[in-house]
Formats: sequence, structure tokens, C-alpha cells
Amino acid sequence: MINDQTKSPIRLWKQLKEQALEERRIFITSFSIAVCVILLRLTGLLQSWEWATLDLFFRLRPSTGIEDRILIVGIDEENLRKVGQWPIPDRVMAELLQKLHSLQPRAIGLDIYRDLPVEPGHAQLHEAFQEIPNLIAIEKVKDRTNPEVPPPPALKQKNQFGFNNVVLDADGKVRRSLLYWWVNNQPHQSFALRLALIHLKTQGIEPQAAKGTTHLQLGKAVFVPFETNDGGYVRADAAGYQILANFQKPGKTFPTVSIADVLANQVPAELVRDRIVLIGSTAVSLNDFFYTPFSGDLIESAQPIPGVELQANFLLQILNAAETGRGLIKVWPDSLEWLWIYICSCLGAILIWRSRSATKSISIILLAGAVLTTSSYILFLADWWIPLIPPLLSLFASAIAITSYIAHLKEELKRSKEFLQNVINAIPDPVFVKDKQHRWIVLNDAYCQFLGYPLSDLRDKSDYDFFPKHEADIFWQQEELVFQGGKPIEHEEEFTDAKGKTHLIATKRSLHKDAVGNLFLVGVMRDITERKQLEEELKRTAAELVNSNNELKISEDRLRYLAYHDSLTGLPNRKLFSERLNQSLDWANDNQQLVALLFLDLDGFKQINDTKGHDMGDLLLQSVAGRLSRCLRGSDTVSRLGGDEFTVILPAIPGESEIEKVAEKILETITRPFELNGQIIAITLSIGISVFPRNGNDIETLIKNADAAMYRAKQQGKNKYEFF
Repeated sequence: MINDQTKSPIRLWKQLKEQALEERRIFITSFSIAVCVILLRLTGLLQSWEWATLDLFFRLRPSTGIEDRILIVGIDEENLRKVGQWPIPDRVMAELLQKLHSLQPRAIGLDIYRDLPVEPGHAQLHEAFQEIPNLIAIEKVKDRTNPEVPPPPALKQKNQFGFNNVVLDADGKVRRSLLYWWVNNQPHQSFALRLALIHLKTQGIEPQAAKGTTHLQLGKAVFVPFETNDGGYVRADAAGYQILANFQKPGKTFPTVSIADVLANQVPAELVRDRIVLIGSTAVSLNDFFYTPFSGDLIESAQPIPGVELQANFLLQILNAAETGRGLIKVWPDSLEWLWIYICSCLGAILIWRSRSATKSISIILLAGAVLTTSSYILFLADWWIPLIPPLLSLFASAIAITSYIAHLKEELKRSKEFLQNVINAIPDPVFVKDKQHRWIVLNDAYCQFLGYPLSDLRDKSDYDFFPKHEADIFWQQEELVFQGGKPIEHEEEFTDAKGKTHLIATKRSLHKDAVGNLFLVGVMRDITERKQLEEELKRTAAELVNSNNELKISEDRLRYLAYHDSLTGLPNRKLFSERLNQSLDWANDNQQLVALLFLDLDGFKQINDTKGHDMGDLLLQSVAGRLSRCLRGSDTVSRLGGDEFTVILPAIPGESEIEKVAEKILETITRPFELNGQIIAITLSIGISVFPRNGNDIETLIKNADAAMYRAKQQGKNKYEFF
């Protein structure tokens, strides 16, 4: 018989969780390996591997297609040969800017240093700088390795410039971009950010501080500054306001034309209109190139990209983030990454521990590594950079450690089985020994004879192979309780042998460990069939006595109810009314509270009884009783003294105004017409009220005074209430 429960994913996960919680050595090993991997990660030895993984994810990512918001105007080798010099003369640059400006771009970015005149034509260039309001030039902010290069003086006066400094990692690649840099406590904006702000301003998007932080918010995105250990970095320089750069495939994203095409009026106006135009060098001889994650792979040599394309990537990331909320690469905090490393270490250990097969273990771990890698890549596609190398390393390391441990356990388990078999054969009661998978590993002769199968047929099998499913389920549940709790349990259950005879047995199960920690469940059984039959006879006799006592109790309760309740309405009768009123007066006297007694009499009931008949009268009395019960508090008591007389006890009533409200509510409730057996019956009510202790300190006085007040109400026109 196959265990259906083991096939359930929920059951499998529950068993996996219980197994992991119990096997402390697995978690200790996993924790130790995770700590070692985290320490290795913090030394920075894994940083270059993480960079390489990030670069690979960039190269594997699908292309996003052509970007229609940015146009690159490149200065290639052919342009340099036509112009005949570098830097390009100011006259040519002025003509280029004027032609581009005439085509109405959203903004123009000049990614070429123009801090010094390059004759001829400097006056023309100065004039172009003055006339073009959406032109942004570049500056070089002084840093540790580069001297300062100021922006063009004319554009500096108009604050139309931004720095184009880049951050290089230790391998010479650019993976971060700068948004702000502080010089003498003065903030400088990056070239890409200045251009992005011009574009976004037309959409009503302005820079502001994110709520509760000093982080930059543009549109739908909050630009969280890069920190020294973000992603796969270790102790990186986080000066300025940096973010992780999100690059597009080189040469496949940004449309590019040459300055010769622009000067020759060969660029269509729609290619420039409302776009951000970046002017920069693409000529190899000018050496304005940078390495990025796309620079090289496992086969090709590293291919850098021009600086102007690098700035286009920075610019595109800002635009995408502000307009769509996507594009910013997010990272986990260190604590969450360390937890992830530990989880992967546990995963590797648990998977190996559960499989117990060398060939199967290798396949499982390789599959887990592939799933982990794929998950990291999928998260990267969603703009998350989750370090991959440390969790992979912890996964494989814990798998290797547990594999070695399992080999040691198997050898010790073999010796333990041999020892247990010799010991339990000397015990006359049926005894079995199971492993964590609920399989028999050792059985004594008495158990084999009791069940009716030879030892060779039973070893390494489970209860589901020989017992009815409902019996095997109970055995499994009881054994799980022992495995989980670790304490011995004795339980009574059914046991069907090979001949189909069902016995009642008492089984005591307990846990035992060998020298290396292998767990064994040992069960000792006794046949209690005859004893249980005697117990059942005693139970039947006791049950008959209990039934007799219950019947007597029901009769007693019924008689008590009849003694204290009116048989017609079910309300408390005069006897129960007296007891309740006495209790209310005692409590009110001790707590200095008021008690109101309302004496109710139906107006004209005798006439209804005489004209409609006694059956209709009884039905009316029952309906009146029902309405009275529903319109009062749960602590109030409504009783019928006899005939058409009713009383209401209002304990702990605050004052006379509250009593009046109750009386008015009763009048309003009772005066509504009754529909009885298809007839409409209307009746009124007269109410007399006495209040303890003002109108009396004992039951007789209060009843007498309430009755007198009721008669006064009748004399004054009925359908009203009167206080004594």
C-alpha cells in the first residue's frame, strides 16, 4: 500500500520543516558555513565574481529596442578628417548648435569640454551659448585622479552646465552613476541629471525630497543613494550622490547621426524635434571611451563605449525612473542578504539530508543551484540586484559537508542495527524499531509471529505495506508525535494481523539515539483485547446509570420550572416574582440603589374574554407577555400574578425619568394592535408604579402602593401610568 500522505506537497513540506527543526546538527553545520561565507564576502574576495555575474545578467537581458527620446550626434574619425583639427573650431561648433536648435529639440547636451576658445569663430560660439536656453555643457569636477575642467564661461554665468565625472570600479568598469557632487559644500548636478530635469519639467515633474528622507524624488521614483556595501560591493567609495547604473545594449538603443549629417542638413527634423540631443566624440583616436558591464564576455574581448553613449545611458535611466518608476536597481539590506545566505546553506544541507543518495544528491544540488541562479536573473529583470555567489557557495559547501556526515552515519547505523537485533530478540513482547522515514529496520521474532509475516518480508517496509490505511494512519500519527516531542507515548490502537484478525493493542513508543546521533523509534506492544472487552462492559453499565440519573435530573428541572413559572405565558409566577423582588431589594439596600415595581393591568380584558372567548383571551395574554419580555432589559423581571395582572421589576434604575421612559415604552408596545387568528385586537394598559425605598421598604408595601397607583391610573382615564 502506498502512503498517500507522503505524496501531498503540504505534508512533504511539513515533514521537511519538522525534520529540519529536529536535526540540530544540520542547522549548526549550515550556520557555521553561512558565517564563513559571510566573512569571506565581507573581505571582498567575492566582489569581482559578483561584478562578473552582474555583467553577465546585463548581457543576457533582452534589448529594449530603440529609444525615441534621445539622439546622439557623434564626432567620428571621418568628421575629424573633414574638419582637419581637434578640438573642432568654435565656428563649426556654433553652426552645429544653431542648426540643431532650429530643429526644436527638448534639450541639447554638449559632452565636449569648451572652456577655452578654439579659433576661428569664438564670437559666434559665444553668441550661440547666449541664445540657446536649453543648452547644457559639461565640466570636470576635481577629484582624486582628475584636475578641474570648468564649463564654458558664458554657460557658467547662466548655470547651464553639469559635471560628467564617472566612478570606476577596481576592474576599470563603470557600474555606478553620479547625480550630485559637493565642492566646498556647494552641490553640483551631473550632466545627465541637468538634461533630464529640462525634459521632465515639461511634464510638470520637479525635483523634491522624498517624504521623511533627504533622498531625491523625481516623479514616480525615489533615488536612494548608493552605500558602500550595496549589492556585491564591499567597502566601495560612496562619495557624492551615487546610484547603481542600469545600462542598455550598446549600439542598439540610441539613434546616432554624425555632425557632418547635421551640418549638411541631412537629418530629418522629426528625428530631432522634442528629443534630447547629446553631442559627443565617438572617434577612437580621441580616447573618450569607458568599459561597462557590456564590455566583453566569455568569448569576445572587452569593447568600451563612447563617453557620450555612457551619458545617454545615465540620462535614460533617470527618465525611465521618473516617468515609469522602473529602471533603478534596488538591493537588499545586509541583514536580509545574510539571512538569504543562511537559508541557502540550510537548503543545501536539508536537500542532501533528505535524499540520502549520492547520485540523486548531485542532481538535486545542481538543480537547486540552477533555480537559485535563475531566480537571481528573474529578480534582476525586475531591477533587483541580489548577490548570487555567496548563496551559491553556501549551498554547495553545506551540501558537501552533509554528504560527508551522512556517509559516517550510514556506517554507524549498520553497526547499531546489528546490536539492536541481538538485544530485542530476547524480549518476549512484540518489539519493532523504525527510522525517521517510519520504516522497520529491526523486528524481534515475537513481532513477526504476531503479525504473521517473516522478517525478510517486513524489513525496510512501512505500516502502509501491510495494514489497512486507517490503522497505518494512526501508527504514523503516533510515531510523528514521538519524533516531534521526543517523549515516550503509550497509545491504544487496532492491529490487524496477516489472517485478518483485529486485535486491540497498547503500544509504548520512545526515541533512542546511537553514538553518532542516529534516531530510532522503539515500540513495545501488548495485546489488550480481552481487557478492553471487560472495560466496554463496565462502560455500558455506567452509561445506563448515567442515563437514569439524567432522566431524574430532567424531571426535577421540569417540576422546578412548573413551580416557578406561569403555565399559560411561561413568565415567572407569583412565587418567583416574590423571590426576585426580595433579591433586588436586598441588593439595592446594600448598594444604595433604587428599585421600581410596575403593577400592570389590561384595560377591558374581561370584555374581550367574554366576547371573543377564553381561547382568544389566552392567546392575547400570551402575546402581551411576549411583547413585555422583548421590550425590557435582560436584568428586568416580568411576571404574571394571575388573570390579566402583570408586574415588572426594574432593579438598579437610576431615577424617575428612566422609570417613565420604561413605562412609556411599555404603553407604546402594548397599545399597538394585535393580530390573533386573523382578527385585530386592540387593548390598553394601566400601570401603577412604586419605588424602593421612597414608597416602601418591604415587598408587601411596595405591591400595595403600586396596586393603588394602578387603580388611580384607571380612574384617571386608563392607558397611562401613575406613580404612588
